[in-house]
Amino acid sequence: MLMEINLKPYPAYKDSGVPWLGKVPAHWETKRAKNIFRCIDVRSETGEEELLTVSSERGVIPRRSANVTMFKAESYIGYKLCWPDDLVINSLWAWARGLGVSPYYGIVSSAYGVYRLRNKRTDNPRFIHELLRSAPFQWELQVRSKGIWVSRLQITDDAFLDAPLPVPPSNEQKAIVRFLNYMDRRIRRYSRAKQRLIKLLEEYKQAIIHQALTGQIDVRTGKPYTAYKDSGVEWLGRVPEHWEVRRLKRIARLNPSKSEVPIELRNDQAVFLPMECVGSNGQFDASELRLVSDLWNGFTYFRRGDVIIAKITPCFENGKGACLENLPTAIGFGSTEFHVIRPSKAIIAAYLYRVTTLSEFRRLGADEMTGAAGQQRVPVEFIANFPIPLPSLPEQTVIVAYLDAKTAQIENTISAIRREIELLREYRERLIADVITGKVDVREIAAQLPEEPEEDIETTMDEEEAKGETDQGKITESDMECTADEA
Repeated sequence: MLMEINLKPYPAYKDSGVPWLGKVPAHWETKRAKNIFRCIDVRSETGEEELLTVSSERGVIPRRSANVTMFKAESYIGYKLCWPDDLVINSLWAWARGLGVSPYYGIVSSAYGVYRLRNKRTDNPRFIHELLRSAPFQWELQVRSKGIWVSRLQITDDAFLDAPLPVPPSNEQKAIVRFLNYMDRRIRRYSRAKQRLIKLLEEYKQAIIHQALTGQIDVRTGKPYTAYKDSGVEWLGRVPEHWEVRRLKRIARLNPSKSEVPIELRNDQAVFLPMECVGSNGQFDASELRLVSDLWNGFTYFRRGDVIIAKITPCFENGKGACLENLPTAIGFGSTEFHVIRPSKAIIAAYLYRVTTLSEFRRLGADEMTGAAGQQRVPVEFIANFPIPLPSLPEQTVIVAYLDAKTAQIENTISAIRREIELLREYRERLIADVITGKVDVREIAAQLPEEPEEDIETTMDEEEAKGETDQGKITESDMECTADEA
């Protein structure tokens, strides 16, 4: 459990003169970054040092541990060197937390800025790290980053070095770091325990889906069927004797042509589904409507009742897809990274969608992916030839209803746990912001904390952070690395 703490403000404050900072403890200083840092520009002569990158979630990390999908350079000669406790800033993503104090020796893109503390005896590197990555300081970085549009905002050395920073006394910086490290370890441990629970629930859900869709149990009785036969498919094994096993292309159409769209619909509005509007549990956000004429070229066509699945990694493995029986418009368009499957009269759409959620479908599809690293896609041939365990239509309906009820309970529990994790992260961000800007005084509490061994930063990482997920609105290592190397 997290430690219960009662944080109080400092006894006296003064106006800092900085909009995002407001009042600071009376004994703190406000300094320009140039009085704390100096620029470092030392280049690698061999390019063989550890290659580092900057993550919005994790700061400076080895690139080998990041979800970076762009091609690597042929040579890293001329890349900038950085040492432990140097500040590294991706100048194009500083405004999105693309910076951090490095715990590593290595090389970074020549487009990055590298800065060294002038005096480590008075300025604590970990305090500086938390300060510059804190939510309040992001306002300063956004104001100082200039560009035509958000994805090309860039901060210069001079702009950063002119930024104001709150600076408590050296011993107080150490106390703040001690307190934040202590709280951070507890929050991460609690989050990891919750993430392990989510993983167990996901495995349980997959087991239920597998049992029902492969006929291991009769969902009407909760017991095995009375008679089975060999399916002829290794992963499927035996199936109920009265079931069929048919290749998907025999019971569905793949990626139908939009030439079938009636003329009268071509001037109407249709749902637009980009990849980020489709979830991993069958949900989709169909609120965005556009004119069909605006979507006709360059997007994937589907209609109400179709099933869509992502074909690009890692969205395919993560289960992005949906049954579009409740599509609010007759037709729609979406990302070109979707495969569209249209069921025939032999299979209901909801049952077909459930088959695409089988772990075997995802695993075998991932094995068949083709294309360049990081941009691999599931070929349509794999989907076309995938064997489908096929009961009668009434039985399909019963199985879908059973799975809807069973998985809804599990998914509601998972959603509640994920919300707990999100609240913990919000609490952590707010706590860092309040402590690092002097809104609360942690000196007395820090002095009373027990000694604890340091934990390896990579082993304490939250699972979702370590994966570098590409959720909507989240900046990934891949985004940062690409734009830095373009600069």
